[in-house]
Amino acid sequence: MDTVELNEKQKKSRRGRNIALGVVLAVLVVIFYVVTIIKIGNVG
Repeated sequence: MDTVELNEKQKKSRRGRNIALGVVLAVLVVIFYVVTIIKIGNVG
């Protein structure tokens, strides 16, 4: 099976997308956490 070699521009682009995706996922986790804490706090 042949592998595709990426040039530097493609590697930087991929890295940028990966970082952006990681940041978005982290923000979603924080949002769900905060919403959960607020809902649990309002039960009592």
